[in-house]
Amino acid sequence: MKKQIFIIAIAAFGLTSCGVYKSYERPDDLQTDGLYGSVQTGNDTQGTGAMHWRQFFTDATLQELIGKALAQNTNMRQVDLQIQEAQAYLKCSKLAYIPSLVFTPQGQLSSFDWAAPNKTYTLPVTASWQIGSFGQLRNAKKSAEVAVEQVRTVRMAVQQSLVANVANLYYTLCMLDAELAVSQQTTENWKKSVELNKKLMQAGRSNKAAVAQSEANYLSVAASVLDLQEAITQAENALCTILGEAPHHIQRTSLESFQAPAVQTGLPMALLQNRPDVRQAELKLASAFYAVNTAKSAFYPSLTISGTLGFTNSAGSTVINPGKFIWNALGQLAQPLFANGRLRAQKKVAELQQEEAKMAFQQSLIAAGNEVNTALATLQKTTGKQQLIAGQISALGDAVQATEALYRDNVTRSVNYLNVLTAQTGLLQAQLGLISNRFATVQATINLYQALGGGSLIPE
Repeated sequence: MKKQIFIIAIAAFGLTSCGVYKSYERPDDLQTDGLYGSVQTGNDTQGTGAMHWRQFFTDATLQELIGKALAQNTNMRQVDLQIQEAQAYLKCSKLAYIPSLVFTPQGQLSSFDWAAPNKTYTLPVTASWQIGSFGQLRNAKKSAEVAVEQVRTVRMAVQQSLVANVANLYYTLCMLDAELAVSQQTTENWKKSVELNKKLMQAGRSNKAAVAQSEANYLSVAASVLDLQEAITQAENALCTILGEAPHHIQRTSLESFQAPAVQTGLPMALLQNRPDVRQAELKLASAFYAVNTAKSAFYPSLTISGTLGFTNSAGSTVINPGKFIWNALGQLAQPLFANGRLRAQKKVAELQQEEAKMAFQQSLIAAGNEVNTALATLQKTTGKQQLIAGQISALGDAVQATEALYRDNVTRSVNYLNVLTAQTGLLQAQLGLISNRFATVQATINLYQALGGGSLIPE
């Protein structure tokens, strides 16, 4: 009997070995050439995306905030629990290889016509082992392993998003601080302009219209100061929400303190390791691959071996005391015969879903390459504008000083207050434009880092 069971098991293994034991391999026909367009920089294979966020963001204050967010953010803590859940499911799938044991003790009292009852009992331990379905068990285990990796990529995506969001909000606050400083200084300057116009009107060298216009401009800038203060409070509250803390003031440096390392885009294939969304797309493809293997294994026999070993005093209708040991063994082979149409349809559906997952994987690479191209192009443009705007501010500063001097000392009335107002407004807009462009440069650098997969590495 044992020899026959062994032969059946070997035959089942041979039947189920036709392709259902293959492991997932990345498709060799992926299109990665030209993913970045014409913007690829540097010869570093991995590129900036492989840098840990502490290497990329060197501001100690920002590093502390990012560390807090990763430790305290609710989304990070939830995804950590999800990883533990996935690992528990993986453990269950691994234990499926082990025979199941069931202990089912039974006892019974029976009497006829109120006679002394017979006492019977059975103390069996039943074992069951699915041998012929190892193809299904293996692919279920592989699918569970992929599921664990999928949750880990979700954690990577959450971490990447947190790092980028904290950095963006931090430098948004720095930008608002710079705009507030410029607006407050402008408020002071324009307040002096109001006082000057009043004195000139008293001396008969100005008029009420100029005074009213200067007061209106001063009040407008004063109002913008309040708007900026409100925006700072909102940005601080948003950052506190990410940190999982009550609203409070956020310590920070300045926009000018941002110093990022030289950007290296690396080879497009680096996106496969660094980008959580690309990795997630590939893991979906791997999951679809094992689903096809599972559908294939359904065509082959499934062998189940079961046995019972126990102690009983019940032998049919006879009661034997003391009890005796009892055992039995059973081998069962199940081969699908009339479900072939359904099994073929399931296999076809799994293969089509695998092809869909492959197309989605390729599309995720294309989308990632486009994000890199866009971020790098923005970074190049904002960097180029920086010196131009700085030159504009220098010229407008000279214009304001010259115009104010001519207006203040003008005897021929060739310069009126409208000229002064135009110069002052132009200078303010240019100063705010420089701050905005500097922030856009910082933001483009952060976006490029994120597009390359930066900030997603899970700390050891």
